[in-house]
Amino acid sequence: MRPARLVAIVGTGTGVGKTWASCALLADARARGARVRGRKPVQSFAMDEVAGRDPLTHDATDAHLLAAATDDSPFAVCPPQRWYERAMAPPMASDVLGRAAFGLADLLRELDWDGAVDLGLVETVGGVRSPMTHDADSAAYVRSLAPDAVVLVADAGLGTINAVRLASGALSGLPLTVLLNRYDDTDDLHHRNRAWLAEHDGLAVAVDVHDARLLGASR
Repeated sequence: MRPARLVAIVGTGTGVGKTWASCALLADARARGARVRGRKPVQSFAMDEVAGRDPLTHDATDAHLLAAATDDSPFAVCPPQRWYERAMAPPMASDVLGRAAFGLADLLRELDWDGAVDLGLVETVGGVRSPMTHDADSAAYVRSLAPDAVVLVADAGLGTINAVRLASGALSGLPLTVLLNRYDDTDDLHHRNRAWLAEHDGLAVAVDVHDARLLGASR
Protein backbone atom coordinates (compact mmCIF):
# COMPACT_ATOMS: atom_id res chain seq x y z
CA MET A 1 0.00 0.00 0.00
CA ARG A 2 1.37 3.40 -0.97
CA PRO A 3 1.88 5.82 1.95
CA ALA A 4 -0.56 8.72 2.29
CA ARG A 5 2.42 10.97 1.53
CA LEU A 6 5.50 9.68 -0.25
CA VAL A 7 8.68 11.78 -0.10
CA ALA A 8 11.94 11.07 -1.90
CA ILE A 9 15.27 12.28 -0.50
CA VAL A 10 18.04 12.83 -3.04
CA GLY A 11 21.35 14.64 -2.96
CA THR A 12 23.70 16.63 -5.12
CA GLY A 13 26.38 14.10 -4.19
CA THR A 14 27.70 11.78 -1.52
CA GLY A 15 28.13 13.12 2.01
CA VAL A 16 25.78 16.10 1.76
CA GLY A 17 23.52 14.88 4.57
CA LYS A 18 20.71 12.87 2.98
CA THR A 19 20.46 10.41 5.86
CA TRP A 20 20.65 13.12 8.49
CA ALA A 21 17.82 15.03 6.80
CA SER A 22 15.79 11.85 6.35
CA CYS A 23 16.07 10.92 10.02
CA ALA A 24 15.18 14.44 11.16
CA LEU A 25 12.09 14.59 8.94
CA LEU A 26 10.93 11.17 10.09
CA ALA A 27 11.53 11.96 13.76
CA ASP A 28 9.56 15.22 13.47
CA ALA A 29 6.60 13.50 11.83
CA ARG A 30 6.69 10.65 14.33
CA ALA A 31 6.72 13.11 17.23
CA ARG A 32 3.51 14.61 15.80
CA GLY A 33 1.87 11.19 15.93
CA ALA A 34 2.22 10.21 12.28
CA ARG A 35 2.80 6.62 11.25
CA VAL A 36 6.18 6.81 9.51
CA ARG A 37 8.48 4.50 7.60
CA GLY A 38 11.90 5.14 6.11
CA ARG A 39 13.22 3.09 3.22
CA LYS A 40 16.67 2.77 1.66
CA PRO A 41 16.04 0.44 -1.29
CA VAL A 42 19.73 -0.36 -1.69
CA GLN A 43 22.89 0.59 0.18
CA SER A 44 26.61 0.12 -0.14
CA PHE A 45 29.19 0.73 2.55
CA ALA A 46 32.77 0.06 3.62
CA MET A 47 33.24 -3.18 5.53
CA ASP A 48 35.29 -1.43 8.22
CA GLU A 49 32.11 0.47 9.15
CA VAL A 50 30.45 -2.75 10.34
CA ALA A 51 33.30 -5.17 11.00
CA GLY A 52 32.83 -7.02 14.28
CA ARG A 53 29.51 -5.33 15.01
CA ASP A 54 26.04 -6.79 15.37
CA PRO A 55 24.15 -5.68 12.23
CA LEU A 56 20.88 -5.71 14.16
CA THR A 57 21.97 -3.31 16.87
CA HIS A 58 24.79 -1.06 15.65
CA ASP A 59 24.09 2.19 13.80
CA ALA A 60 26.77 1.43 11.23
CA THR A 61 24.85 2.02 7.99
CA ASP A 62 22.17 4.33 6.63
CA ALA A 63 19.61 1.56 7.15
CA HIS A 64 20.47 1.42 10.87
CA LEU A 65 20.04 5.17 11.26
CA LEU A 66 16.71 5.25 9.42
CA ALA A 67 15.50 2.26 11.43
CA ALA A 68 16.40 3.98 14.71
CA ALA A 69 14.44 7.08 13.65
CA THR A 70 11.31 5.01 13.03
CA ASP A 71 11.63 2.15 15.54
CA ASP A 72 11.93 -0.29 12.66
CA SER A 73 14.29 -3.08 11.64
CA PRO A 74 17.28 -2.15 9.45
CA PHE A 75 16.34 -5.11 7.24
CA ALA A 76 12.87 -3.66 6.75
CA VAL A 77 14.48 -0.35 5.79
CA CYS A 78 16.79 -2.04 3.28
CA PRO A 79 16.22 -5.66 2.23
CA PRO A 80 19.17 -7.85 3.26
CA GLN A 81 19.92 -8.86 -0.33
CA ARG A 82 20.49 -5.17 -1.12
CA TRP A 83 23.34 -4.64 1.35
CA TYR A 84 26.61 -4.36 -0.58
CA GLU A 85 29.86 -4.28 1.38
CA ARG A 86 31.87 -1.98 -0.84
CA ALA A 87 32.02 1.82 -0.72
CA MET A 88 30.99 2.44 -4.33
CA ALA A 89 27.77 2.74 -6.34
CA PRO A 90 25.58 -0.30 -5.51
CA PRO A 91 25.59 -1.91 -8.98
CA MET A 92 29.36 -1.54 -9.11
CA ALA A 93 29.64 -3.02 -5.61
CA SER A 94 27.42 -5.90 -6.71
CA ASP A 95 29.73 -6.62 -9.63
CA VAL A 96 32.86 -6.51 -7.46
CA LEU A 97 31.26 -8.88 -4.94
CA GLY A 98 30.23 -11.30 -7.68
CA ARG A 99 26.52 -10.95 -7.01
CA ALA A 100 23.66 -10.96 -9.47
CA ALA A 101 22.85 -7.85 -11.45
CA PHE A 102 19.67 -6.06 -10.40
CA GLY A 103 17.43 -3.49 -12.03
CA LEU A 104 14.94 -0.75 -11.36
CA ALA A 105 12.04 -3.20 -11.46
CA ASP A 106 13.67 -5.26 -8.70
CA LEU A 107 13.93 -2.32 -6.29
CA LEU A 108 10.40 -1.16 -7.03
CA ARG A 109 9.03 -4.67 -6.45
CA GLU A 110 10.92 -4.98 -3.15
CA LEU A 111 9.65 -1.67 -1.72
CA ASP A 112 7.42 -2.76 1.17
CA TRP A 113 5.74 -0.30 3.54
CA ASP A 114 4.47 -2.93 5.99
CA GLY A 115 0.93 -1.63 6.38
CA ALA A 116 -0.75 1.76 6.43
CA VAL A 117 1.74 4.64 6.59
CA ASP A 118 1.10 8.39 6.87
CA LEU A 119 4.59 9.42 5.75
CA GLY A 120 6.84 7.16 3.75
CA LEU A 121 10.31 8.45 3.00
CA VAL A 122 12.65 6.89 0.44
CA GLU A 123 16.34 7.80 0.45
CA THR A 124 18.35 7.20 -2.71
CA VAL A 125 22.12 6.79 -3.12
CA GLY A 126 24.90 9.27 -3.90
CA GLY A 127 23.93 12.09 -6.24
CA VAL A 128 20.89 12.13 -8.49
CA ARG A 129 22.86 10.72 -11.45
CA SER A 130 24.68 8.12 -9.36
CA PRO A 131 23.95 4.56 -10.56
CA MET A 132 21.35 3.01 -8.25
CA THR A 133 20.81 -0.19 -10.24
CA HIS A 134 22.38 -1.70 -13.33
CA ASP A 135 19.81 0.07 -15.51
CA ALA A 136 18.85 3.24 -13.64
CA ASP A 137 20.26 6.14 -11.64
CA SER A 138 18.70 7.77 -8.57
CA ALA A 139 16.80 10.29 -10.68
CA ALA A 140 15.16 7.53 -12.74
CA TYR A 141 14.23 5.66 -9.58
CA VAL A 142 12.59 8.74 -8.09
CA ARG A 143 10.60 9.38 -11.26
CA SER A 144 9.32 5.81 -11.11
CA LEU A 145 8.05 6.42 -7.57
CA ALA A 146 6.00 9.49 -8.62
CA PRO A 147 6.49 11.01 -5.15
CA ASP A 148 4.38 13.73 -3.58
CA ALA A 149 7.53 15.70 -2.74
CA VAL A 150 11.24 15.52 -3.49
CA VAL A 151 13.90 16.95 -1.19
CA LEU A 152 17.23 17.73 -2.84
CA VAL A 153 19.88 17.96 -0.12
CA ALA A 154 22.86 20.16 -0.98
CA ASP A 155 25.75 21.74 0.86
CA ALA A 156 25.21 25.44 1.55
CA GLY A 157 28.71 26.56 0.63
CA LEU A 158 30.98 27.05 -2.35
CA GLY A 159 29.97 25.17 -5.49
CA THR A 160 26.38 24.56 -4.52
CA ILE A 161 24.77 26.63 -7.28
CA ASN A 162 26.38 24.49 -9.97
CA ALA A 163 25.60 21.28 -8.09
CA VAL A 164 21.97 22.21 -7.47
CA ARG A 165 21.42 23.34 -11.06
CA LEU A 166 22.77 20.08 -12.45
CA ALA A 167 20.79 17.96 -9.99
CA SER A 168 17.54 19.86 -10.29
CA GLY A 169 17.75 19.64 -14.07
CA ALA A 170 17.71 15.85 -13.79
CA LEU A 171 14.57 16.14 -11.65
CA SER A 172 12.66 18.67 -13.75
CA GLY A 173 8.90 18.45 -13.46
CA LEU A 174 8.96 16.88 -10.00
CA PRO A 175 7.72 18.71 -6.86
CA LEU A 176 11.18 19.72 -5.68
CA THR A 177 12.46 21.64 -2.67
CA VAL A 178 16.17 22.26 -2.14
CA LEU A 179 17.47 21.85 1.40
CA LEU A 180 20.74 23.74 1.95
CA ASN A 181 22.34 21.65 4.67
CA ARG A 182 24.79 23.06 7.20
CA TYR A 183 23.45 26.52 6.48
CA ASP A 184 25.08 29.23 8.59
CA ASP A 185 23.01 32.38 8.94
CA THR A 186 26.16 34.41 9.59
CA ASP A 187 27.88 33.28 6.37
CA ASP A 188 27.50 35.79 3.53
CA LEU A 189 28.13 33.16 0.83
CA HIS A 190 25.39 30.95 2.24
CA HIS A 191 22.97 33.90 2.10
CA ARG A 192 23.92 34.68 -1.48
CA ASN A 193 23.66 31.04 -2.61
CA ARG A 194 20.21 30.80 -1.10
CA ALA A 195 19.04 34.01 -2.74
CA TRP A 196 20.51 33.14 -6.14
CA LEU A 197 18.84 29.74 -6.27
CA ALA A 198 15.50 31.20 -5.22
CA GLU A 199 15.52 34.45 -7.19
CA HIS A 200 17.48 33.57 -10.33
CA ASP A 201 16.55 29.91 -10.70
CA GLY A 202 13.07 30.03 -9.17
CA LEU A 203 13.68 27.09 -6.87
CA ALA A 204 11.99 26.51 -3.54
CA VAL A 205 14.86 26.66 -1.05
CA ALA A 206 14.78 25.64 2.60
CA VAL A 207 17.59 26.06 5.12
CA ASP A 208 15.85 24.41 8.07
CA VAL A 209 15.01 20.71 8.11
CA HIS A 210 11.81 21.60 9.99
CA ASP A 211 10.52 23.70 7.06
CA ALA A 212 7.03 22.38 6.19
CA ARG A 213 7.71 22.78 2.46
CA LEU A 214 10.05 19.80 2.55
CA LEU A 215 7.12 17.44 2.95
CA GLY A 216 5.14 19.08 0.18
CA ALA A 217 3.15 21.58 2.23
CA SER A 218 1.96 24.76 0.56
CA ARG A 219 4.79 27.00 -0.56
